[in-house]
Amino acid sequence: MRVLDWQKSSYSSGNPDSNCLEVASTPSGHLRFRESEDPGTVLLTTPARWAALLRLAGAGATH
Repeated sequence: MRVLDWQKSSYSSGNPDSNCLEVASTPSGHLRFRESEDPGTVLLTTPARWAALLRLAGAGATH
């Protein structure tokens, strides 16, 4: 199994020990998200679905 390169947002207080959302890309192109405080729980999605979620959130969608 390939080791993923998890990255934190540059907006994450600049402290490497702070807890925040981390993201990694898989060789198949999927995105994986995890909370740095609980790295064993991972959400897997596609870039298209992530973009759709961000569009809905930005539009203030409630569904």
